[in-house]
Amino acid sequence: MASHNRYLVRKVAVLGSGVMGAQIAAHMANANVEVVLFDLPAKDGNPNGIVQKSLAFLQKLEPTPFSIKSKANYITPANYEHDLDKLQDCDLIIEAISERIDWKKDLYSKVSSKISSHAIFATNTSGLSINSLAEVLPSELRKNFCGIHFFNPPRYMTLVEIIPQKSTNLQTMDNLEEFLTTTLGKGVIRAKDTPNFIANRIGVFSMLATMHHTEKFALGFDVVDALTGTSIGRAKSATYRTLDVVGIDTLAHVIKTMSDTLPNDPWHSIFNVPSWIQALISKGAVGQKAGGGVFRKIGKEIHVLDLKLQDYRPSKPEADADVVSILKLKDPSEKFKQLRNSKNPQAQFLWAIFRDLFHYCAVQLEEIADNARDLDLAIRWGYGWAMGPFETWQAAGWKFITDAINEDIAAGKTVAKSPLPAWVTDGRSEVHFANGSYSPSTNKNEPRRELPVYLRQYYPERVLGEKATYGETVYENEGVRLWTKDQEVSILSFKSKMHAIGSDVLEGVIKSVKIAEDKFKGLVLWQTEAPFSAGANLAQVTQALKDNDFKTLETMVKRFQDASMALKHSLVPTVAAVQGLALGGGCEFVMHCSKAVAALETYMGLVEVGVGLLPAGGGCKEFTLRAAKEAKGGNIFPFLQKYFENIAMAKVSRSAEDAKELGYLRPSDTIIFNPNELLYVATEEVKSLYETGYRPPLKSKDIIVTGKGGTATFKAALVNMLAGGFISEHDNEIGKRVATILGGGEIDQGNTVTDEWLLELEFRFFMELLRSEKTQQRIKYMLENGKPLRN
Repeated sequence: MASHNRYLVRKVAVLGSGVMGAQIAAHMANANVEVVLFDLPAKDGNPNGIVQKSLAFLQKLEPTPFSIKSKANYITPANYEHDLDKLQDCDLIIEAISERIDWKKDLYSKVSSKISSHAIFATNTSGLSINSLAEVLPSELRKNFCGIHFFNPPRYMTLVEIIPQKSTNLQTMDNLEEFLTTTLGKGVIRAKDTPNFIANRIGVFSMLATMHHTEKFALGFDVVDALTGTSIGRAKSATYRTLDVVGIDTLAHVIKTMSDTLPNDPWHSIFNVPSWIQALISKGAVGQKAGGGVFRKIGKEIHVLDLKLQDYRPSKPEADADVVSILKLKDPSEKFKQLRNSKNPQAQFLWAIFRDLFHYCAVQLEEIADNARDLDLAIRWGYGWAMGPFETWQAAGWKFITDAINEDIAAGKTVAKSPLPAWVTDGRSEVHFANGSYSPSTNKNEPRRELPVYLRQYYPERVLGEKATYGETVYENEGVRLWTKDQEVSILSFKSKMHAIGSDVLEGVIKSVKIAEDKFKGLVLWQTEAPFSAGANLAQVTQALKDNDFKTLETMVKRFQDASMALKHSLVPTVAAVQGLALGGGCEFVMHCSKAVAALETYMGLVEVGVGLLPAGGGCKEFTLRAAKEAKGGNIFPFLQKYFENIAMAKVSRSAEDAKELGYLRPSDTIIFNPNELLYVATEEVKSLYETGYRPPLKSKDIIVTGKGGTATFKAALVNMLAGGFISEHDNEIGKRVATILGGGEIDQGNTVTDEWLLELEFRFFMELLRSEKTQQRIKYMLENGKPLRN
């Protein structure tokens, strides 16, 4: 694998500590990259006061830009007056100041003499011309100058667009793409130097078309949000809520850019800021950051702006039942046929916004992107849509949609009269194929970019039409599939919904470990998509409770423990490759594997308390064992305390780094940033463990525990929490049992216990809780409502 080509970045400078600049710096720090964050010198006090204020703001921001709080220490505040020499040893410089071309050019004149000739210099603009910005740079810096466009919030959004200008060296682009992909975990799309690049050009157009048709069909903003959110595979914040989150003033600025820079765009007539938006801006009601915009909270109620009333009214985000039933149709072609033929204004509205989106993408594709895949992935990664525009068109039936657009153009129903480009109607039925996606500029299906970094992605995110084949099946049952790519390492994937763990998964894990010991160098536990596992299969538990079948439940808990112990004591290494949720039993499986490789966005926790239970797949046992090891023969109680709180308060990590701090992951576990590289890294870990003559840990026979003394201290803390109203009676009952297991049972301090002893305690208390009415109520409530009941 050619990873030695990776562009090495020791230090980064970010110019501009506004919302984006500061968050880009935070994500660099998450990746253990040293960052110097620049801004203007403060007028009085500490010259770096502006940057320090930005960093203080980052600590309060939700969702948090830092993987753990201490990462903020990797950011050094600086200012343009005193600290420009600090640029000389930076390998990457990202300018992220306001979207004013004159301000940016002024700054370049100031900093360019301090930038090292090897460094990449990039502007984080969301749509200004990269060629125009490059004009003020000395020629030797131009070869390493390009656009880089992070999406907000930079830690969580996959997309980064990179944009060359005419002098940019191709190697610079490759280096930057490799760094962004592996080190920062991003999905990189190369865009052309056109206004707003790809994602914002299409995303903002879609918003403008939606606003245009909202007015045309006289729909309320709340109704439009009910129609344009998750029900059509888009972000929950839909259209107008998104507008409030992004900032109404920001959108107005982007619209103005489109209006000024795209005078010949056939859709130019809708590139204007509606008068109601102007009115909100003049009142300062620019969205969430100002306490209100299209929506605002009055007491506990959400109110929405009503243009007819010229005032706010309580929001009632409901779509018509007829339209809801059309949107629930599984078959995309049937869904689009019904939307197009329906007389319901809401259905006609939806058809109109999709038709205009397809029409726009077809006309603009050649100018703005290399191929249809780049456009679709840019929109999915940058705007959180489930499918890109071309994928949606292809799924709905290429010819049907094409004919319908042509009919609407002929009937004068479309905003623009532009015909569809010839390639759309050349008898094709798709743009995405197994061998690549259509590019109008080359008139070929273009395969994916072949950089060494992409060899690490065995299964990159697919677009419609691309197939993934997951190796050769070695063993399969109802719950799992064991397979291999290379005949050396076996890979175990769950088939259940949310990768929940039921009897068939447990049997599958136990059998797969035996097969791996027999035929492979090791086993990787990896799911073909997130989450890793949402925990035990509660539906199966509920059914057994209904039938009063405690024998089955006892067997299931014992098998859970057997599966965890099989993973831990396997004679070949077992590596968990984790991303997304790893809760309850999913977390216990990770804790028992020889090693974990976790994507940064991993949210782990032993959350059984939420359903009135405690960890019984070895989670309590594992925490007791870890505390004993950490205490190194000294007082074990302070080490246990953290683990007790994790279980009693059902703490879930906010990142893989946080999972290490909480103790769900071990210090030796590996964290990577790009989830598409998980399987590659995990397989390499298995091979390297195997090559070093891996032996599993032996079963523990001498775990030192705190005994009754430690348990009593935990119970006293529970009494205080109960008295303060922080926990319920039933939480207290569960907590007392957790305390007893972590203490090692009713024995004296300093005694030693075995793995089996602790597992037996877990089993006994778990079954006691399962028989209690309050636990049964919690399980039922969680299954029906998807959230915990505090009874």
